[in-house]
Amino acid sequence: MTMLQDFSIQSLQTDGDVIAGLNGQVVLAVNVASKCGLTPHYTGLQKLYAELGEQGFIVVGFPCNQFGAQEPGTPDEIADFCETNYSVTFPITEKIEVNGDNKHAIYAWLQDAFPGDIEWNFEKFLINRDGEVIKRYPPQTTPDDAVLLQDISEAL
Repeated sequence: MTMLQDFSIQSLQTDGDVIAGLNGQVVLAVNVASKCGLTPHYTGLQKLYAELGEQGFIVVGFPCNQFGAQEPGTPDEIADFCETNYSVTFPITEKIEVNGDNKHAIYAWLQDAFPGDIEWNFEKFLINRDGEVIKRYPPQTTPDDAVLLQDISEAL
């Protein structure tokens, strides 16, 4: 059975692999974009990460430009946007595709667990401490959504 730890993806903020440090953590994987109506989700995602990080929770943002070309920036521009506008400290990966023939292997795995194309920016997947995908949330699900918070709490 494939687990999150079986993958590798480069960080925008460092030279390292984002996945390598996630063993034993509860992970919220989110495809993100800087120029989307849902971009303010960054505020809530950062808040979740800040409040729950010490309990073993982490948010990972996966920039994607497949929806309305809303993530056109270079890696440096994306990292700077996230830090400057939303004080993001959780890991942001290299820009990837989440649908189609060139989708990243992580997103192929996420969609194997919960089938269907990614609908839009800020779709979310919850991954338990064992590296298994346990829930999928539509893009409109805000980081302070009661169901999402309950699911994270149970996973922790």
